[in-house]
Amino acid sequence: MPTYTWKGKNKMGKMQEGSVAAENKEAVIALLRRQQIMVSAVTEKGKELAVPKMGGSVSQKEIAIFVRQFSVMIDAGLPLVQCLEILGSQQKNRLFQKILFQVRQDVESGSTLANSLRKHPKAFNDLFCNMIAAGESGGILDTILQRLAAYIEKAVKLRAAVRSAMIYPVAVITIAIGVVVVILWKVIPTFAMLFQGLGATLPLPTRITIAASNFLGRYMIFIVIGLIAAGYMLRNYHKTYAGRRKLDAIVLKLPVFGDLMRKISVARFCRTLGTLITSGVPILEGLEITARTSGNSIVEDAIMATRKSIEEGKTISGPLEETGVFPSMVVQMIAVGEQTGALDAMLSKIADFYEDEVDEAVENLMALLEPVMILFLGIMIGGIVISMYMPMFTLIGKIN
Repeated sequence: MPTYTWKGKNKMGKMQEGSVAAENKEAVIALLRRQQIMVSAVTEKGKELAVPKMGGSVSQKEIAIFVRQFSVMIDAGLPLVQCLEILGSQQKNRLFQKILFQVRQDVESGSTLANSLRKHPKAFNDLFCNMIAAGESGGILDTILQRLAAYIEKAVKLRAAVRSAMIYPVAVITIAIGVVVVILWKVIPTFAMLFQGLGATLPLPTRITIAASNFLGRYMIFIVIGLIAAGYMLRNYHKTYAGRRKLDAIVLKLPVFGDLMRKISVARFCRTLGTLITSGVPILEGLEITARTSGNSIVEDAIMATRKSIEEGKTISGPLEETGVFPSMVVQMIAVGEQTGALDAMLSKIADFYEDEVDEAVENLMALLEPVMILFLGIMIGGIVISMYMPMFTLIGKIN
């Protein structure tokens, strides 16, 4: 039978600790409750350091599940430390498990939950920590956790919509380019040797295809190195202040796709700011957090410019309209929300509307891309095949 170490408070409120042999953690908790001890932590002896140090990351989906379970347990009246202990032991992600155990230890040592979470920015961002801090100070942690769970779930859904919009065209284009490269690199040289042996006069499309094949075969290594270098330089350029703003501005101006990205940014802005305001986070602090989580530097600059104007005593809607980034409908609805004192509710309604718009835009984009991709593949591969068969038709005509 395993031995468990435990910590808890007795009926006098004094912290106690000890060890006991039991079948499982639940049996330990039941035993201590009968002794009128409020358990804060139970750990199996010999497994205190069982959590290995591993790399990886914590996904938003894992965070959403954790927050939803956390809110239910807090609402049921379980002690905070015990909630973290139970949830940590249930995690399959070793990194996330380690983080939750560290948070539990910090809380047990007297730190607030928000400050304990701030030590792990890769898992819990500023928005998460600020909302938890607001919940702790207001005594509504269970309500805040429910709002956080709803927010993260909607954010995960929005991210999935963006991913589905990106994966299909990228995959099709990559496969098409790969097929064309293989044909030009390996197949066309065989036809070129055949035509050279026959001494046939080649039509212009065939000569162009063979020239492209020769160029690819001769400079393949340099092309690959050039593409890698270009990708590396573009990535580094995007990390710079000017580069990120230049590239993000281009993205917003792209046909069809740019409109989709704008809708995603608006939905994310409204959902994030609305959730923060509802949770009691001050408007200026909420705008700063929202700007950092916007996902687009142009939108981020617009939000920060609005924040600066609010510091000078202006409303939100006026500066937002001046930026020219947000649609007029959004600005008008925010203005109505300010006038009626229901800005948080209005922002949530705008977010709901634009999330539905994003879903519809993704469906329309998929419907538009399918024929475009088929046409692209047909022109690329079909053109190569036809150019290779044209000399054969000429030779057959001469033989006849």
